Amino acid sequence: MYLKLDGHNWRHVWVVSDLHGCYQMLIGAIKQRRLDPYQDLLICVGDLIDRGPDSVKCLQLLNEKWFYAVRGNHEQMALDALHTHTFALWMMNGGVWFAELKGAQKQHAVDLFTRCDALPWIIEITCANGVNVIAHADYPAAHYALDKPVDKQRTLWDRDRLRGLMAGEGEGISGADHFWFGHTPLHQRFDSHNLHYIDTGAVFGGALTLAQLQ
Repeated sequence: MYLKLDGHNWRHVWVVSDLHGCYQMLIGAIKQRRLDPYQDLLICVGDLIDRGPDSVKCLQLLNEKWFYAVRGNHEQMALDALHTHTFALWMMNGGVWFAELKGAQKQHAVDLFTRCDALPWIIEITCANGVNVIAHADYPAAHYALDKPVDKQRTLWDRDRLRGLMAGEGEGISGADHFWFGHTPLHQRFDSHNLHYIDTGAVFGGALTLAQLQ
């Protein structure tokens, strides 16, 4: 469920918002920042796939040494559909691209989903700015600890903490310096206490947000 990384193994480290198939937008963003695939690291908050134009290309990023990701609810919907052969929920939420693939293309996508099956729910990485915890929607506890059991579904889906913070209620999470989440499309990045919500709706005409940790 957890993956721990040491940011000092890389020169620069960024975290990026939900991709949702926006591959070309990501390539433009990392070129602008001169990301070096041999020295730098990019971590995605999940939802590589669905709704956008290049879900397969975004899945292929999991084969790159400079790219890590946590599991998003869209990856989980896809895995659940493939495991149970029940596709309705995924199709209603942007999975139609998969249904349109044929033959070898579809098999290639299925093979890439085996990489998703190994994705962590939570990444902890120590960088120049301190201890960073990255999860898709929330870390559903008041205190963070590595390998602490937490509700996986809430990690992928929960918006209650964000709603409270945006209403001026709630507080940060102890146990780490920064927490980075996606999942909920916002007009702009939202920061409250030590919590950072960075899904700025790239697939809906918004921006792709990258935050540099080191």
